[in-house]
Amino acid sequence: MLETKTGGNVHTILGIDPGTATMGWGVVRQEGNRLRYVQHGAIVTPPDWEMPRRLGRLFDGVTELVRGYRPETVAVEELFFNTNVTTAITVGQARGIALLAAYRAGIEVAEYTPLQVKQAITSYGRADKRQVQEMVRALLNLREIPRPDDAADGLAIAITHAFSSRMGGKVGV
Repeated sequence: MLETKTGGNVHTILGIDPGTATMGWGVVRQEGNRLRYVQHGAIVTPPDWEMPRRLGRLFDGVTELVRGYRPETVAVEELFFNTNVTTAITVGQARGIALLAAYRAGIEVAEYTPLQVKQAITSYGRADKRQVQEMVRALLNLREIPRPDDAADGLAIAITHAFSSRMGGKVGV
């Protein structure tokens, strides 16, 4: 970790919301008890690309993010299994790509369930997407809710890790 002028630690966190069509990401910097917005975006793959090509693009994209922002931690949303098995499988493949890119770079990985993210960001495990996005905007002092939604989710995951590491462990469910 880097030291700030005031003696506190600086910890850069890359949050990832996995998906094969759109992989949202957000970077925050934790400086002592302060949380600073760095950047957000999404890695998008064309729907007409075959799956191996899409996964290759996602891997290259996450690898670029890791090289560019040099995070100490990559926080990835855990798979939430719903009734659509096909969606769960493709999201699982995207998650694997993000985990592999972090592992290859020698970066610590943290994983959080959607419930943990909602709880950390809004203090309410059943918060809807809009409530989480509004809290991300407020917590990072942004003028607008980050777009696309997947990028706002990436920031929420990064913030969840910042909050959990400040408390010395995983965010409770």
